[in-house]
Amino acid sequence: MHDTLPALAVSAHTATSALGRGLAAHVLALQGMHGGLAYNDFSNAPLDCWIGRVAGLEHAPLPQALTDWECRNNRLAWLGLQQDGFADAVRIASARHGRSRVAVLLGTSTGSIGSTEDGYRHLDPDGRLPSDLRRPMIHCLHALSTFVARVLDLDGPCLTVSTACSSSAKVYAMASRLIHTGLADAAVVGGVDTLCESVLFGFNSLELVAAEACRPFDIGRTGISIGEAAGFALLERSEHAPDAVQLAGYGESSDAHHMSTPHPDGAGAEMAMRKALQRAGLDPAQVDYINLHGTATPKNDEVEAALVARLFPVTTRVSSSKGFTGHTLGAAGGLEATLAMLAIERGFLPGNLGCSEPDPVCADHLVLETRSADVRVALSNSFGFGGNNACLAFTRPGIRA
Repeated sequence: MHDTLPALAVSAHTATSALGRGLAAHVLALQGMHGGLAYNDFSNAPLDCWIGRVAGLEHAPLPQALTDWECRNNRLAWLGLQQDGFADAVRIASARHGRSRVAVLLGTSTGSIGSTEDGYRHLDPDGRLPSDLRRPMIHCLHALSTFVARVLDLDGPCLTVSTACSSSAKVYAMASRLIHTGLADAAVVGGVDTLCESVLFGFNSLELVAAEACRPFDIGRTGISIGEAAGFALLERSEHAPDAVQLAGYGESSDAHHMSTPHPDGAGAEMAMRKALQRAGLDPAQVDYINLHGTATPKNDEVEAALVARLFPVTTRVSSSKGFTGHTLGAAGGLEATLAMLAIERGFLPGNLGCSEPDPVCADHLVLETRSADVRVALSNSFGFGGNNACLAFTRPGIRA
């Protein structure tokens, strides 16, 4: 049994995805059951599939002072930071705690590899990157966190987590540890991932990309739709935002069953969910909503559906938001944490877009159409390749077993 932890306040959060820019756009899309997936028009030789693309990113260059950081991933990070007053909230926290006491902990799976791809497509006669792409800071995985720390003028711990699809969920757990051990007083967490050919063709080589818009938990599901997103949150001790949604607990595990296939019994995923509940001091029956990992691959959804049916009563409602946004990879945990928080803040259960014939294993738990509800406790699941699992537990203030 894990001891319960003091909850942390989520004093600000935001999301930018194929559904739009900022929280209001996401609420509108979720409540209206309007998805952001469209037929793929990305890359030099577009695959026959659907994607979740952030509109206008090609026409949103970084400000002149940041041109050395120019790349698609940093463009999306910059765009995301401008929404919902998030950057202003961070500045207030920095003034309160000191800029060296606010950590930047972000997840990504590909970083700015799209720019590296472009560079290798246009090598000069000597085999070097073209001159405009000879900027080392954009060709490493840590570019995202370094860029965000620069933009927000923060000088605290700055770390990047890259554990595939659990990346930007695991940073919430890292932030909790840093704050509770006194190494930081606040943390900017979340993640950013953008479309690139390595991801599209890589997942396609694994036969995981669907030719249609993805259908999580539908019995006829055929695979994922890849998307891009930026999701950020600011975590502080609860006294600084007593009325805010709280990060009540987290769970992590690595089952190391297979490089790309989940454990058939969901052993690692179950461990992560149980740890999150234990740290939050919650019982499964108290969970009102779970944003499932729900990638729409046959095996992932099969394992997760069985896990939900095994652990939770039918009063716990579940859905996957990937039918709206696509699978945003290293940004999925950060994006979907925000959607789970919105369920609590705005009082609704997000629907499961794309599912017309639910998998019978979880049909009793599954929310097909968005509807109003009193959501006090919400979980967010993020399960990455290699069996790297994370579960986050969010609550209204003061909710305990």
